Amino acid sequence: MRRDVYTADHEAFRSAFRAFLDREAVPHADEWEAAGTVDRAFVTAAAGAGFLGFEFEAEYGGLGIADFRYNAVMAEEVAASGTAGDTFSMQNDIIVPYLRDLTDEPQRKRWLPRFTRGDLVTALALTEPGAGSDLAAIRTTARRDGDHLVIDGTKTFITGGATCDLAIVLVRTGERDGRGTTFVAVEHGTPGFGRGRPMHKIGRRAQDTAELVFTGCRVPVGNILGEPGRGFGSAIVNLPRERLSIAVSAVASAGHALNLALEHARARVAFGGPLAQLQSVRMTLAELHTDIQVMRHYIDRCVLALNTGELGADEAAGAKYKATELQWDVVDRCLQLFGGYGYMEEYPIARIWRDARIQRIYGGSNEVMKDLVGRAVVGR
Repeated sequence: MRRDVYTADHEAFRSAFRAFLDREAVPHADEWEAAGTVDRAFVTAAAGAGFLGFEFEAEYGGLGIADFRYNAVMAEEVAASGTAGDTFSMQNDIIVPYLRDLTDEPQRKRWLPRFTRGDLVTALALTEPGAGSDLAAIRTTARRDGDHLVIDGTKTFITGGATCDLAIVLVRTGERDGRGTTFVAVEHGTPGFGRGRPMHKIGRRAQDTAELVFTGCRVPVGNILGEPGRGFGSAIVNLPRERLSIAVSAVASAGHALNLALEHARARVAFGGPLAQLQSVRMTLAELHTDIQVMRHYIDRCVLALNTGELGADEAAGAKYKATELQWDVVDRCLQLFGGYGYMEEYPIARIWRDARIQRIYGGSNEVMKDLVGRAVVGR
């Protein structure tokens, strides 16, 4: 069934971005996995090609394009290239709304041009050792001391935490019920701000993930983002976009895994003929193909709804959990079709399989997503 979500402009963008990935990312995938992070030169090259911060206005180095379909194209092509990583989804899908909507003019002039040049890699620091999907339970604090805030606390599982130049940190400044929280931008090199070494993860090894530690970290009050005390609300507003980004990536990853399985089933000879001639294999492929098609068209609708401001938080949560559950089912069953070869890391399906596992956890665990949907359903 033909997809009608994209225009000719989006498809031209897709071709240019895929060519960029094939040239600048695919040859380095193994190297980045071994290093535990993407080379900074890649970020600079991506910025130079216009693939970072394109939603920002031209005066800050962007293109003034606020259309999430371009973000979706990038997520799909990253998955299809086999170079799983969070560089673009983290910077464009998650970080951009915070810098676009919460900064004042001096802050925009200070940070946005550096972002679009690739000189400012940014991390979002929400999760803590005792507060994952439950942001209202954060314990990192910031107290006012003259013209500064003094931050104390620890953030963990922070994407890009080991290499970020700027961390957007959610801190507690008031009540314990989540209302008294504020976003503060903390620059690398600020005394009292420590970045941990990359954590060793099951998958997504080319994307650094680290702990951030704040010990008496003094930050100018001019680094407060948005209205003090309203940080939790700002995070809630941005979470649907983050969760939809994960959903888009999940469906694209499932599609890529299925394509690899189809190629293998056609080429692999078993019991006197191609694996694809076995009825049980064809039925498996049929189920996976149909499930992906159904989910892809639903996610396309969600992308259009986000563009028009109509995507509800419960709808984004439902899309995230359903798409990532589908991704895991598809990837796992595709790996099974490869037999023992699927368990070997030199086969792309093995990397896709281990990279997929985190999808049901980050952005809010799927159990929490189901609860959000359930609350919305019961409340109707």
